[in-house]
Amino acid sequence: MREQVRIFFTALMFYTRIPCPKWVDHSPDYINKATRFFPLMGWIVGSFAFAFFSLCLWLNEPALAVIFSMIASVWITGAFHEDGFADVCDGFGGGWTKQKILDIMKDSRVGAYGLIGLLLLFALKFTLVFRLTQVFENGLLLMAATIISGHSISRFITATFIFTHEYSRDDATSKVKPVGKKMSWSELLTAAFFGLFPLLLFQTPIVFLCVIPLYMVKWRLGRYFQKWIDGYTGDCLGATQQITEVVFYLTLLILWKFI
Repeated sequence: MREQVRIFFTALMFYTRIPCPKWVDHSPDYINKATRFFPLMGWIVGSFAFAFFSLCLWLNEPALAVIFSMIASVWITGAFHEDGFADVCDGFGGGWTKQKILDIMKDSRVGAYGLIGLLLLFALKFTLVFRLTQVFENGLLLMAATIISGHSISRFITATFIFTHEYSRDDATSKVKPVGKKMSWSELLTAAFFGLFPLLLFQTPIVFLCVIPLYMVKWRLGRYFQKWIDGYTGDCLGATQQITEVVFYLTLLILWKFI
């Protein structure tokens, strides 16, 4: 139990800005084990974002509610995943060789591809979530399910990368941000539980169909990353989380037409 507590706090420290006990560090071994709680961090981030959403919704401002929920999720994670998405846009947009792509992604500066990608990402995310507020007609429980599930299931799909793919070999020998690089079957099942459980809040089994397009997106991204850099990097994981979160909202909007 003590080890599980330490793994949990390692995940909390690594994936969020929430203060943790001083004895928690960036031990590579515990960061690897912390991937099992990656979707659980989605519960925390999603709940935090929903708190801001519900407060603004109480003021009868759905558009502001969506914007502040997005701000809250960026703040509590330190834009961890958005930064990865921007780096992937810059790296794969401006690099034509494996080494060039990796070099660009390690650059702390944001280029044109990254900036344009983030603008489009935020615009799409806002539009989809705002449209869902209209579809659910002030259904607070459904919006809680939407926001929390979006963060948790996208993190689960992202975590499967660590199980199915290898970390980019060239990048592994470089000075980069720490990232989980190993995952066992038991850790994958734990991540699946935390990633899929919030879907039960929708109280309809049809919502579980969203896993199909999400995994298809992950499979396509995996092939793309494998082709260009022989695996994935931490930035690739961040980009996958952002992309699958948006795809979840889009899929939910489509599914709800048949519910």
